[in-house]
Amino acid sequence: MFLAGEEWAARFEGFQREAWRLETLPQYLMPQEEEEFQAFKAGARIDPHTVSNEYTDRLRRQAAEGRTQGRVHIVTRPLSHYLRFEFAQYYAPHALAGERIRILDVTERDNPLTGIQDFWMFDLAEVVLMNYHPDGRQISREVYEGDVARFIEYQRIAVAESVPLEEYVKGIDV
Repeated sequence: MFLAGEEWAARFEGFQREAWRLETLPQYLMPQEEEEFQAFKAGARIDPHTVSNEYTDRLRRQAAEGRTQGRVHIVTRPLSHYLRFEFAQYYAPHALAGERIRILDVTERDNPLTGIQDFWMFDLAEVVLMNYHPDGRQISREVYEGDVARFIEYQRIAVAESVPLEEYVKGIDV
């Protein structure tokens, strides 16, 4: 089953304990980000402490309810322009709002999750595969129909092998 629109949004309102994502690409080409991305590349920056939008409000509300959202992004250096943008414009304010963001840098080590595609997992019970073209353009979101045990293991590995965003960005110019 493919997800879009309200069915997709409902996953983020309906989870009981945890929504978690694995990200593996150096860029995600989202049309709604293009103008902001171009401004970032031209030098525009935001103050992450002042960001308040539907996403950050939801993160704060869910954190207050004891529901967590987290992710691990697998990266290599040098960081792409997009990753610098993502870290500064999205990850920084999202972390301040309660999202648990971690970075797994595989520049000088083997990737423990080679070949694993992006996915979201909800309450350790439902997995949604995130399908992308190699350049980061999204194709679809697809509910995985099998046993989620291997995705739980991927999450365990990703979290164990990564560091918190705040630690990773120390000394990096984003």
